[in-house]
Amino acid sequence: MTQALQRKLVTFEEFITKYPNNSNKRYELHDGVVIEMPPPTGDHEEIILFLIERFILEYTRLKLPYGCPKTALAKPPESESAYLPDVLLLNRPNLVNEPLWKKESTLIQAESIPLVIEVVSTNWRDDYFTKLGRYVRVASVCDTLRERREEIGIPEYWIVDYAALGGRRFIGNPKQPTISIYSLVEGEYQLYLFRGSDYIISPTFPELNLTAEQIFKAGNI
Repeated sequence: MTQALQRKLVTFEEFITKYPNNSNKRYELHDGVVIEMPPPTGDHEEIILFLIERFILEYTRLKLPYGCPKTALAKPPESESAYLPDVLLLNRPNLVNEPLWKKESTLIQAESIPLVIEVVSTNWRDDYFTKLGRYVRVASVCDTLRERREEIGIPEYWIVDYAALGGRRFIGNPKQPTISIYSLVEGEYQLYLFRGSDYIISPTFPELNLTAEQIFKAGNI
């Protein structure tokens, strides 16, 4: 489980100063609350490594100006939140427009983040609720202007639930390992679910040639 470290709310500036990226522990800031992330399991890390390796091969083959930084933070522009994605695809040419990048390795613009991935662990609610709303936000008539300003608008968000930990409303009943991909299509987000032998459909990497099962098996090496 994630663990809140203090009752007092802190600003992003206080967070980035007190909890440096070179710490042995991983922290995120959720609406002013500092959260210590649970230590990843071996299976969790194997899936992350597998996906990063595949992405590097793909963007190198296509000669795209991308990268996969290890500790870059994704921050909704007008909120006291900052998240450390399991996989973040970086669009390097847009870094000149990122005011927090050079000193704080933090990204606030969707143009800098073509794709982000969270591999689900015990804190699955963060991936399906909190981060979904801040990375992409599935629009509704109840959205306020403030809520829209607290999203990044990342074009593509994967939730890799290899252990089927998420709620049934997200991965079905009976629960089974599922990859949920939210993709921005003509100004609206579309949700696609992939299981078993389904081939992943990624707007960022349309020639990826990868099944959901191949990703899940990466955690069983």
